[in-house]
Amino acid sequence: MGKDTIVIGLGNPLMCDEGIGITLIEYLTKKQDEHPDVDFIDAGTGGMQLLHYISGRKKAVLIDCAFMGTEPGTIKRFTADEVKSIKKLSHLSLHEVDILKVIELSEQLGEAPDEVVFFGIEPAAVEDGMELSDTLAGKIDDYLQTIDAELGTD
Repeated sequence: MGKDTIVIGLGNPLMCDEGIGITLIEYLTKKQDEHPDVDFIDAGTGGMQLLHYISGRKKAVLIDCAFMGTEPGTIKRFTADEVKSIKKLSHLSLHEVDILKVIELSEQLGEAPDEVVFFGIEPAAVEDGMELSDTLAGKIDDYLQTIDAELGTD
């Protein structure tokens, strides 16, 4: 049985800023002592395992790169009702899934968290490469402070 709150980092660390969710989970895991009631999960590029990660939790926080039409490096908080996916699925992989559809399925199964929060971070570069852009790398502390505040510690 997992802890009441889970923070899930999503993304592909082989595509520069697309891996921001994974990078933040690496930092947050190092601060686990500050958040003893929180599980931190690197969920990679997602997939249906997200359904199992969030099942029975009180709160789920998902962090991902998001094209929001804002200045690169911007972080925004959304609830599930405020997010609209424009993701076009190729249906070529069993690991490919729309996060919002996972949340809907979780609700239909009666296993959804009471609260689901998304943090979207506008990328500066989504291209081949394992390093974050200077824009996002320079804001890591700001992102961690925002997430800490969401978790009740800052």
